[in-house]
Amino acid sequence: MAEVVLKSLSKSFGRDVGVEDISMTIPDGAFVVLLGPTGAGKTTTLRLISGLEKADAGEVWIGGRNVADEMPAQRDVAMVFQQYSLYPHLTVRDNLAFPLKSPILKTPPEEITRKVEEVARVLQISHKLDNKATALSGGEMQRVSIGRALVRDPAIYLMDEPLSSLDAKLRTDLRVELKRIHASLGATLLYVTHDQIEAMTMATHVGVLDHGRLVQYGTPREIYENPNSLYVASRLGLPRINVLPADIFGGVPPGTTQIGLRPEHITQGDGQEAEVQRVEHLGDQNRLHLTLKGHAITTIADPATDYAPGTMLKISPKNPLCFDAQGHRIR
Repeated sequence: MAEVVLKSLSKSFGRDVGVEDISMTIPDGAFVVLLGPTGAGKTTTLRLISGLEKADAGEVWIGGRNVADEMPAQRDVAMVFQQYSLYPHLTVRDNLAFPLKSPILKTPPEEITRKVEEVARVLQISHKLDNKATALSGGEMQRVSIGRALVRDPAIYLMDEPLSSLDAKLRTDLRVELKRIHASLGATLLYVTHDQIEAMTMATHVGVLDHGRLVQYGTPREIYENPNSLYVASRLGLPRINVLPADIFGGVPPGTTQIGLRPEHITQGDGQEAEVQRVEHLGDQNRLHLTLKGHAITTIADPATDYAPGTMLKISPKNPLCFDAQGHRIR
């Protein structure tokens, strides 16, 4: 594995900005997630690291070397895509072995056998090795796709939303699986997604992208608890952060035009009266949908509480996040 460093990396496609002046360090052995909506620059960043795109400016360093003049095959990276990218006429065993048969790697046959069996064991698909790829379920095909990268032992794994085409249960299962694989292999991994749950549950570091710019980089807890903008605060947290006018509760710093309140940062029992509109019973908690002075607010409550729609409930803020008119954090 290796440390990967991006230095002032920029890439445009005509008038469209792909990424702009991105600088970040992906530590050796880290699981870094790039988070952002479609068009934020996530995939472009992966393609610049892999060499599939050439940067307009800036540098990519992998394992202490500038790879600007290296072809994709020379950069020692392995990519996993959203689509499975398997050879349907080959068995699982042959699909896993295919990358190792590259003339560049020159892997001995006995080493190929060992690595294929080891990766199949890690991915829990040893019993499927002799099946054709077309005979697999969607989750199994994606495991094989991930396995094609894992057999490589590259400097860094690059994963482009590999779970987004799977159903909810498979996504949950493979999130756990990927985190376990990362821990067992000590791999350096850069994973891009628009799914905040994937970012919060898997990452050691999260980079939030906005229109090609890296607007915050830190641990998931840092990003969640100390966002530097309203945009970043809105990218993490489910239910989403409540965004309210600054004067709705009062007592905010000068220059504040909006406050952000996480659902768990709303205290019940004192303060201003809000009306219960709807209650979601989720087993371990109740999710309350309220209105206060015409503004919708979502908060959480103990599952033992049983509020009917129309109930009036007093609420007050705890540790609100304050933002100015441009959405920048006021601390």
